[in-house]
Amino acid sequence: MGKQLSKVELRNIWFSVHKWAGLLLGLLIIPLSLSGSALVWHDWLDAQVNPQRYAVSGPATLPPSRYVAAAQAVLAPGERIASLRYPEGGEGPVVIGAVSARVGPPQRTNIYLGGATARVLDKAGSNEGAVRVLHRLHGSLLVPGMGRQIVGWIGVAMLTSSLTGLWLWWPLTGSVRRGFRWKRRPQFDANLHHQLGFWICIPLAMLSLTGAWISFPAFFGSIVGERAGQRPAPAVPLAEPVQRVDEIVRGVGGQPIAITWPTDKSPAWKVTLVQGDAEVADASGAVTTRAPQPETLARTMRRWHDGTGMGPVWQVAIFLGGLIPAVLAVTGATMWVGSRKWRKRPVRKLAPAE
Repeated sequence: MGKQLSKVELRNIWFSVHKWAGLLLGLLIIPLSLSGSALVWHDWLDAQVNPQRYAVSGPATLPPSRYVAAAQAVLAPGERIASLRYPEGGEGPVVIGAVSARVGPPQRTNIYLGGATARVLDKAGSNEGAVRVLHRLHGSLLVPGMGRQIVGWIGVAMLTSSLTGLWLWWPLTGSVRRGFRWKRRPQFDANLHHQLGFWICIPLAMLSLTGAWISFPAFFGSIVGERAGQRPAPAVPLAEPVQRVDEIVRGVGGQPIAITWPTDKSPAWKVTLVQGDAEVADASGAVTTRAPQPETLARTMRRWHDGTGMGPVWQVAIFLGGLIPAVLAVTGATMWVGSRKWRKRPVRKLAPAE
C-alpha cells in the first residue's frame, strides 16, 4: 500500500491547485465575473443605457395588429416580423422581433414600441449595444465558436477553486473561530482574500456549477436524465401568413406574453400565455393548447444563475458572487507576487552564540 498523505501534505496539494487555478485564469475570471454581476440588473441597466426604449406612456392595451403595423413601417427591405413580446408586469415597451429574409443566417432586429400608443421608441440589431456586448462577454468571452465551452471550463475551475479555498480557509489547529479573525495574516490582501473567500464560497460554488451546467447542457442533462434542448434551425417567417395576429389572440382566449410567427420550417403560430402555451395551425386556424409544463432542472439552474424571478435577496447574493471573485483574483495575484519577493530576500546569517 502507498504512503498515506498527511493532513499538511494534502493541504499543500489543494493549495497548489487553488493557487494555479486562480493565477492562470485570473485575467479571464475578472471580465466574466464583472459582466455577470452587472447582468443581474439587466433590465435596469438597459433602461439606463437606452432610456428612449422605456419612454412609455401607459400599459399595452392596443390590439397586436397596431404594434405590427407600426413596426412594419420602419422595417428595412427584406425584413419580416418574427415575434411580439409584451412587457413583463405590464411595464415597459412592447418588443417586435424581425429577421432578414435575405441569403445567409437571419439577422435579428428589435423594434421597441410604446404600449399605449404603438409609437416606435427605438430600433436596434439584437447584437448591438453595450448590454448585449455584456451578454456576449459573459456567455462566450467574445470568442466565436469555442467561447461557450471556454466559459464552461472556467466555471469548473472556479467551482474547484471555491471548494479548495474553503479547505484552505479552515484552520489547521485550534477552534474554527480562528478562521474568522481579521488579522490571521500580517498582509492586508491576505486577510481580505481569506475573509471574502469564506463568505462568498457557497454562492460562488453555486454560480460556478450553474454556469458550467448552462455551457454543457448535454453532459449535465445526461446525468439527471433530462434531454438537452436543441437549438432551432434558422428559419424565415412567412411573408403572408393565412391567419392574422388579432385572430390568433382571440382564438387562444387568454392573455398572451409572447407570439411567434409561423416560418418556412414550422407553419404554426406559437403563443406563450400566462397559463400554459398554445399552437395555432396557420392553414386551418386549429388551436392546440398545452397545460403549464413543470420547470426542467436546466431551467432552474439558469434562473439560479441569473436571478430571474428569485427576488432581491437572491439577486444581491449573486451580484456579490460575481463582484467578489474579481477582488479575489487581484488579491490572490498580489499575495503570489508578495510571496515571490519574500523568497528572494537574502537570509541574514545569525552570529554564532558565544
